[in-house]
Amino acid sequence: ILDSLRIPDLFIRHVDVMHKDSLDMTVEDRKTIARAVRDAATTSEAVVILHGTDTLEETGELLCEAGGPFEVPVILTGAMRPYEFRDTDAVQNVTEALLAARLLERGVYVAMHNRVLQFPGVTKDRRALTFVRKN
Repeated sequence: ILDSLRIPDLFIRHVDVMHKDSLDMTVEDRKTIARAVRDAATTSEAVVILHGTDTLEETGELLCEAGGPFEVPVILTGAMRPYEFRDTDAVQNVTEALLAARLLERGVYVAMHNRVLQFPGVTKDRRALTFVRKN
């Protein structure tokens, strides 16, 4: 995805934390993500996390509770349709997350589908296939 974008002044340090279906993630996995974010946030202007959408809200909530407050914006994003699919939303969502990383104040957010929502209080709307504020 990054190779397909034109962002000449963007420096990305990639940290590979885990490759796991988000439905299989445990609380310990989320704590591992929180530690990785805490480590990255000390030397970064922002942190973008690529995450499966099924349990993204759980990780966002844990980052607010156990991991934060971070001194930089932390943005979670993913895709409702995988990158390999022709009708994927992955490129759009990664692009939006990268832009959000430059514009937002510190906090934990999800960036997807032309919106940015701040945690806590975000949930996946499985019918609309996007994220919304909890009622």
